[in-house]
Amino acid sequence: MKIQHLILTVIAAAAFVVTGCNKNGSVAVDTSKLTTVFQSAQADAKTAADSVVAAVKKADYSGALTQLKALSDKYKLTPEQKQVVSDVLAQVQKALTDATSKVTGDAGKAVTDLGATLKK
Repeated sequence: MKIQHLILTVIAAAAFVVTGCNKNGSVAVDTSKLTTVFQSAQADAKTAADSVVAAVKKADYSGALTQLKALSDKYKLTPEQKQVVSDVLAQVQKALTDATSKVTGDAGKAVTDLGATLKK
């Protein structure tokens, strides 16, 4: 009986953690300037910027970071484009840090709840 409770609790905790990973964090990443600045850029650079925007909308912050770094390294950007990429990069890093902290906190709570359940 205790094993069934343990298994159900672990499954529920995992579901909460996975669900928490998909929620948008408290930090909003503003990609409007990125879209605007890359409107008239080279086709490849514009496509790369669009990929960053899509990753941010899906809350794929690690993917967005990788794409932003590639965008700044691979293409010859204007000073304005460099500044916007840098600003969005900082926002994405903050969002990623906040999301990681939230997941860590949720996982800690799940472990605590699991321990309390097992003691019963």
